[in-house]
Amino acid sequence: MAHLKRTTVIVASAMVALTACAPAGYDGANSSAAEPVAVAAAEPTASAEPEASASPDAPADKAPPSDVRITDELVGKKLPRMGQVVTDQDGWVLYRFDKDSADPPQSNCVDKCAQVWPPALTDGNPQLQGVSDDKVGTVTRQDGTRQITIGGWPVYRYIGDKKPGQWKGQGVGGTWFVVDTNGKKNLTCLPTGTPKAVAPPASGDSGGDSGYSY
Repeated sequence: MAHLKRTTVIVASAMVALTACAPAGYDGANSSAAEPVAVAAAEPTASAEPEASASPDAPADKAPPSDVRITDELVGKKLPRMGQVVTDQDGWVLYRFDKDSADPPQSNCVDKCAQVWPPALTDGNPQLQGVSDDKVGTVTRQDGTRQITIGGWPVYRYIGDKKPGQWKGQGVGGTWFVVDTNGKKNLTCLPTGTPKAVAPPASGDSGGDSGYSY
């Protein structure tokens, strides 16, 4: 009987931890991802990061198309349960991608990946609040647009987040993580499994879990 009571306490404690770490608006019954729990993970080694191309044919910087969303402001803040994050001017949480490179900065999320993870583009210098100026830069993407970097890492939004302050992209594919004000991964709340990204817009998929790994 004593063993049964101890088991019940452990299970109950785990359920409390899961609830405390769930993002705002998270619905475990309708999510393809396991509920987040607090764990620790190591930063990726530099040897695993792709090197930037030194090709002389690299595209010159150009302004984003008029229909592309521009990031005018970066805001460092603390969100309940998640802790330190960076958002854009509208409160959308920003992410970094392990398959990118920070030294030198390079974005490797293009085409359909960039439809699911829109890059935080800039046409100038975004206003900063709670983010140090020496941590913020830009990198020129393959299409010539300029993407914001934090700590050298290109940053993105996630279309799976349905309202500001959500972080449903945390841990997606085992390569996407909420970025903090230094450009590091915020590892406060990670899923127990490996969530999959939502489908790209107008992809023809029926919805739900897309199977995409990015």
